[in-house]
Amino acid sequence: MFKFLKEVVGGSGTGVKDLPYTVADPYPSAWGSWTHSRGTSKDDGSPVSVFSLSGSNAQDGHLAAARNGVKRLRTVRHPNILSFLHSAEIETHDAGSPKVTIYIVTEPVMPLSEKIKELGLEGTQRDEYYAWGLHQIAKAVSFLNNDCKLVHGNVCLASVVVTPALDWKLHAFDVLSEFEGSNESSAGQMLQYAWLVGSQYKPMELAKSDWDAIKKSPPWAIDSWGVGCLIYEVFSGLRLGKTEELRNTGSIPKSLLPDYQRLLSSMPSRRLNTSKLIENSEYFQNKLVDTIHFMEILSLKDSVEKDTFFRKLPNLAEQLPRQIVLKKLVPLLASALEFGSATASALTALLKMGSWLSADEFNVKVLPTIVKLFSSNDRAIRVGLLQHIDQFGESLSAQVVDEQVYPHVATGFSDTSAFLRELTLKSMLILAPKLSQRTISGSLLKYLSKLQVDEEPAIRTNTTILLGNIGSYLNEGTRKRVLINAFTVRALRDTFPPARGAGIMALCATSSYYDITEVATRILPNVVVLTIDPDSDVRTKAFQAVDQFLQIAKQHYEKTNAADSTGGASLGSSSVPGNASLLGWAMSSLTLKGKHSDHAPVASASSTAITSKSSNDATDIEMPSTAPARVSSTTDLAEHPVPTSPTSTDGWGELENGSHEEHESDRDGWDELEPLEETKPTPALANIQAAQRRPVSQPISQTKQASNLRSKSTPKLNKDEDDDLWGSIAAPAPKTSKPLNLKASRTEDDDPWAAIAAPAPTTKAKPLSAGRGRGAKPAAPKLGAQRINRTSSGM
Repeated sequence: MFKFLKEVVGGSGTGVKDLPYTVADPYPSAWGSWTHSRGTSKDDGSPVSVFSLSGSNAQDGHLAAARNGVKRLRTVRHPNILSFLHSAEIETHDAGSPKVTIYIVTEPVMPLSEKIKELGLEGTQRDEYYAWGLHQIAKAVSFLNNDCKLVHGNVCLASVVVTPALDWKLHAFDVLSEFEGSNESSAGQMLQYAWLVGSQYKPMELAKSDWDAIKKSPPWAIDSWGVGCLIYEVFSGLRLGKTEELRNTGSIPKSLLPDYQRLLSSMPSRRLNTSKLIENSEYFQNKLVDTIHFMEILSLKDSVEKDTFFRKLPNLAEQLPRQIVLKKLVPLLASALEFGSATASALTALLKMGSWLSADEFNVKVLPTIVKLFSSNDRAIRVGLLQHIDQFGESLSAQVVDEQVYPHVATGFSDTSAFLRELTLKSMLILAPKLSQRTISGSLLKYLSKLQVDEEPAIRTNTTILLGNIGSYLNEGTRKRVLINAFTVRALRDTFPPARGAGIMALCATSSYYDITEVATRILPNVVVLTIDPDSDVRTKAFQAVDQFLQIAKQHYEKTNAADSTGGASLGSSSVPGNASLLGWAMSSLTLKGKHSDHAPVASASSTAITSKSSNDATDIEMPSTAPARVSSTTDLAEHPVPTSPTSTDGWGELENGSHEEHESDRDGWDELEPLEETKPTPALANIQAAQRRPVSQPISQTKQASNLRSKSTPKLNKDEDDDLWGSIAAPAPKTSKPLNLKASRTEDDDPWAAIAAPAPTTKAKPLSAGRGRGAKPAAPKLGAQRINRTSSGM
């Protein structure tokens, strides 16, 4: 006899402690004299099953059969046969008498009868699951009979166990032996342990010990009879008491009945081979069997078949038994995606089926696979992950996002595909809250700085929306440096109307982060200009923002007068708390049809949807620029230099290179505009600034000039960095109608701001009309407010 691993322990110890496994509670049923118990590995705590059988001495017949079962189980390997892990034979002494116990450790399983009660399946789902289980047992029996020329000898309900993945597996190999029709000794060896088989499970020739009939019959004759007994017990829900009960076919499905009768034929030679049962039976042709079978041979399918299958799988999974889907299909699908045999469309099916799992099971069965997929170079996989990130993003831990997910996702910011750049941008709504401040400041903001001058207007718009959403996750220093510059210098000056609208809304949503000085000197001057924006939706948002920030200024005024605060308190309240209004903004999907255009006409830029359309016709449309002029002049900056932020590593203060080099004079980086409040004004200057904030009556000639300007096309002027638009409005309009220090040739009609203008610069200013036309030379700096056109490519 083949010698197997044997451990002999003397003394009075129990012997179980010497096993590398812990034996726990037993199941209520098991095959033969075996005891089937739950167990765990002492090394890693993984679950196992422990089968044990005890005898009074080493020559006990049950022990001899058990040794045969251990030997066969160790040497026979098949996906539908129980997997062997470890075995031991331990001899102990109990009250002076020896006791031998054989242990077999296998993968974790439970008896089929117990699993059927636990699942409680009914109707079509029950029949589909039984079909799958019987299909697996039939393959195992066919493997033994046809490929190995072995006979199991006792196929029945007790000899089948179920794995955690709900697979049926065959075990109980105590009676197993070789079968050769021409070799009488082989038949005798099989019959050596035939006494272990219950009489109700024995076919007629075996019950009569008709050795000649057994030798002449095919190798599958005895086991085909056993499969018939298994089918009866499974569908009737009862243990077979006597052979005559097999004639009760009321519980057998009609599609399976003809094959059931052939399996139990009284003539051994006419019994149905289990391999033919798998191939021909109509009963096994159902959705569950076909689906699992396709998944198991997935590597043999071509890409078209895979794609078709995975597109149908989400709807098909809803029709299959839920427990089988979660415990069998989900692991198969996750493994196929992880090792590359599944297409990107399988990700949708995995996430849908994964949504039926509990949070803990999802984190164990699905999430590890998803995290690994982020490192995939397959663009379709990356797109699928980003499109569905809202379904699993909340389950990702901050450490996993920061260390394993974000480094791979960030490559999409600079991808050549605009669609992938936009999806990457949208994914930050989920991932950004889980990033560390170091990653946000050192990496994310640098990418967002570039995306705010992206060639696609929708991406620029959505970048502004994202900044408004993640403002609460930035530290205070980063917020002061980034937000105002991002929204006023770039967003409010964008040529795409929805981008300007997004900038206004972002300012409103983040209003709680700005103090009163920033509101009065940097936000309101830029927003007020947009109240005359060509786009009606932008104008509406601008008036709403002006009302909101004026209300904030009024509240500060009232508090100051009432002496409620000690002074210098930062702005607190906002009609839109935090970034709540931005959370409902939907980011658009790019429609890449033809050449993109920054000036694509948009009917509305509502807070619920922003859609960008590209067309060849749109390239000929020019949108009058309403970008606000720079608040501080070059002279002011020179007089009050501000040190560069030591943490300015996020790229917001950097100038764009390449195609934007010709616009370096625009200097629209986020760190370029320094808050005016950093320089404490003198009392005299404070009075002047207060006068600037008071409304100024517009002269009649000014109204006339404004009307004339609106009747003509908007002039295109280049912006000059040295303009100081608000510093010249230092005092009320003088009484004389003649401008101070100006030549007599300049009239009020030439300069509507002449009545309140500061002394003229040393250079001679040309009339406003001289700057019109595309080929005109850049005009010399003028005093007063000017309309300045700016394209997004110049940012």
